[in-house]
Amino acid sequence: MTQATTLPPKASTARIVVIVVGLLLLLGFLAIVATNLQNIESTDLAGRKAPDFSLTLFDQFEQDKIALAELRGQVVLINFWASWCLECYKEADILEQAWRDYQDKGVIFIGIDYLDTEKEGLAYMAKYNITYPSGPDLGDKISRDYAITGVPETFIIDKNGNIVHVQIGPITKPQLYGLLDKLVSQPAGS
Repeated sequence: MTQATTLPPKASTARIVVIVVGLLLLLGFLAIVATNLQNIESTDLAGRKAPDFSLTLFDQFEQDKIALAELRGQVVLINFWASWCLECYKEADILEQAWRDYQDKGVIFIGIDYLDTEKEGLAYMAKYNITYPSGPDLGDKISRDYAITGVPETFIIDKNGNIVHVQIGPITKPQLYGLLDKLVSQPAGS
């Protein structure tokens, strides 16, 4: 007949403490990893492929949706904006003028209205005569994928679908035109 071995009470308690401490350390490590995965900022996306998305446009545009994946081979500017954003007003005229100057050169502008009401967003577009395709970021999905830190934020994507510039805050005309001139002149695949 075999006899069951039992641990003295002190050894049993010590083992439980070691297991609990080990589990707490493991959970803490996993929490740190999960937090760091979510702490990607928009500027960390520079040099990477632009996350694909499909944006439902406001009603005044000819097409209902625009999909980034369908724009490969063209330079794309994505601007996150909101009617309540005071800094967005500083670049609105610059972006609209650049759109008019570059749309025939293979550059597509996309405006993404962030955390706004449709009424206010449309009023902002009317005030600045915004004519480039724009629509609301329903459910914040696009802004989360691009890890924006606020508005305005602008992403410039090359013909190969790579983010080559991230602008936090208003972009200036010389900066914008310099970037677009450089990208327009580069062939796709380079």
